[in-house]
Amino acid sequence: MFIDQVHIYVKAGDGGAGCTSFRREAFVPKGGPDGGDGGQGGDVILEADHSVSSLIDYRFKHHFKAKRGTHGKGSRMHGANGEDLILKVPVGTQVKAYDEEKREAGLLLADLTHDGERVIVAKGGQGGRGNIHFVTSTRRAPAFSELGEPAEEAWIELEMKLMADAALVGMPSVGKSSLIARMSAARPKIAEYPFTTLVPNLGMVYTEEHSFVVADVPGLIEGAAEGKGLGHEFLRHVERTALILHVLDATGGWEDRDPLDDLIKINLELERHAAELKDRPQIIVLNKVDAADTAGIQQRLKDYLKKQALEAVDGNEFSDDFNPTQLFCVSALTGAGIDSLIAATAQKVFELRAAAASLSASTPQYDQVWERQRVKRDQEFEVFPLGGQVFVVEGKAIERMVLQTEWDNEEAIAYLQRRLERKGVEKALIEAGARDGDEIRILNRAFAFERAGYDEEEEA
Repeated sequence: MFIDQVHIYVKAGDGGAGCTSFRREAFVPKGGPDGGDGGQGGDVILEADHSVSSLIDYRFKHHFKAKRGTHGKGSRMHGANGEDLILKVPVGTQVKAYDEEKREAGLLLADLTHDGERVIVAKGGQGGRGNIHFVTSTRRAPAFSELGEPAEEAWIELEMKLMADAALVGMPSVGKSSLIARMSAARPKIAEYPFTTLVPNLGMVYTEEHSFVVADVPGLIEGAAEGKGLGHEFLRHVERTALILHVLDATGGWEDRDPLDDLIKINLELERHAAELKDRPQIIVLNKVDAADTAGIQQRLKDYLKKQALEAVDGNEFSDDFNPTQLFCVSALTGAGIDSLIAATAQKVFELRAAAASLSASTPQYDQVWERQRVKRDQEFEVFPLGGQVFVVEGKAIERMVLQTEWDNEEAIAYLQRRLERKGVEKALIEAGARDGDEIRILNRAFAFERAGYDEEEEA
């Protein structure tokens, strides 16, 4: 079964709480603080794996949770970190935020296009720090520690887009399934009625010099870019391919269509779906030329492509490196022209791979890119005036500090105020119009605004 889009709920592990403890031993009547840190909660990580071919593992199970960290103890005993939960997905999976109530996808979180590429979709909660971290020259016996941070949790959308080198596209029943069967060892369902192929098929094609992966994308119809038929479901798989093999039916098919008109219509649908597909390299494949009376359409196509090529160079002579769209007249039934098509496709794919490799040679590790973006989002915060001298502060890093504070401990609250001041929250509130005594809300906590006036030294 081919599954290419699912929605799952992920929850990382909560962080363990830090410990408030003091050393108590014989002959050490006033031992210092020795509370250990809580363990880090496990992350939920998506990892692209070339051995995974679909998202079927997430078809029936939708909830995934990582392990939590354990609490710290006295004698500087730190809690154990929770184990990460690694979920394998196919190479070519896009990860997006998902609103379960509105049933719609949001921000793109990652695009996993390389084997082994990872992204953290739910970050484990930080372990709370024990009271050993809060000793200063003026605070010798801190009687507070941090609580463990609650873990991130979210609904996400996983959307698989095929990672094929070349895609066979065209109207229904033009012979795409027959072609992939001729070109590779793939054995798709083949029948003489439209929409025989309901899911994409992949085939590996081998030549003496090069090999490539070809995808048989189910038939498109006019209006596919607007969702007619199963347009959106199928067009997404064309986005990944470096080369388009545009298949036409020389006989016109059971609807007696004009192959040239089909070529123009499908190219328009591709462009409407994604503008960059307009310039995607194409090879035109005119299939079923073994049938009678196909010489006329072969000549019309040649003339049309030659005219297009001349317009592309403004009517000038072709330069040596100019490569107009290639046309191959083949028969999937008899095998005529298939070898030439395979050789040309393999060579074009090889050239496109080489060009892509040279461009990506200096690209940083993708998982590091996604992680940096996540960290940047976490550190951002905003202040919203609600009116009536009430202000709301939102931001993951700020909310994390509030969640880790022991609110029944005055020392811990004073420490939180100092941290917020150092993070720039006080400055942002003042710029937003906050004055002493105004109500400040962060998550489910509310407190009066008071400008910092600390003489105490900076704390870690």
